[in-house]
Amino acid sequence: MSSNASHRAHPCAPVLSDEVRAALAAHHPVVALESTIIAHGLPRPRNLRVAEELEGLVRSAGAVPATIAVLDGRARIGLDKAQLERVATDPAMRKLGHRDLAPALATGASGATTVSATAFLAAHAGLRVFATGGLGGVHREWTRTQDESADLRLLARTGITVVCAGVKSILDVPATLQRLETLGITVLGYDTDRFPGFYLTSSGEPVDWTVRTPEEVAAVMRAQDVLGGPGAALVVANPVSEADQLDPALHDRVLTEALAECRERGIAGQAVTPFLLDRLMRGTGGASLEANLAAVRGNVSLAARIAEAWATTSQASAAGR
Repeated sequence: MSSNASHRAHPCAPVLSDEVRAALAAHHPVVALESTIIAHGLPRPRNLRVAEELEGLVRSAGAVPATIAVLDGRARIGLDKAQLERVATDPAMRKLGHRDLAPALATGASGATTVSATAFLAAHAGLRVFATGGLGGVHREWTRTQDESADLRLLARTGITVVCAGVKSILDVPATLQRLETLGITVLGYDTDRFPGFYLTSSGEPVDWTVRTPEEVAAVMRAQDVLGGPGAALVVANPVSEADQLDPALHDRVLTEALAECRERGIAGQAVTPFLLDRLMRGTGGASLEANLAAVRGNVSLAARIAEAWATTSQASAAGR
């Protein structure tokens, strides 16, 4: 048995669903989807309905959805109906970042994958396009806390195209954009010259490059491959529509109040993000959640179109060999 075959047969190796495996073999479009939004980001039972809706959006665009999670110590690339329901309903489902994957696989744990874990597993399996809501980034008061999302360093060494609505607006957006530049992660604004603000159409910060079509994104992906070099991610920043965004004045007021409460109560570290997101949802009467979902839907739909454009490019390249 070859070393490659031995690696694939290892019990810790990712398991691709038959549908995903067949699609990759035929150079058909596939879109990776994270599972933390299902297990930890939405209330039950709406989370399962949203998970099914997002997979449906991918299919309606002619692509194959590959929702990713770890179940009983196996990394699953593409979930069946029962597995998707389990992620949505099991209260013991852990939240797994990239650093958690090895211990989760080795101990037989089950968990939903964050951006970093999903991007890593998707790229490892040969997927090129991943849709999510918003990336993690540099936290406010970084100079004091040194708090930065693991998403950034992972994306700096993972060759995958990530479609997102920017980074969560509770973060330090200018500092995050600077960090993305430092790490060599290319950012494209999709039909915009402003970096999206997750819940908001614009964060007010500019982007250096704007693309208008999925074919233009696929062309950048192809250019990255031809150039070679460090295998960093390509971030496609796709803004939520103005009609679906959270009211900017309401967003700013609630976030300012939440940040002040956070400081007063001495909340720090990993507790900051869930605290602020909860305050935003309650302070906006659930409007922040709806804006989040609108952004995710838009990102998933765009990712499917990019995956289709990439598959067409790949098929043409293969035929020309």
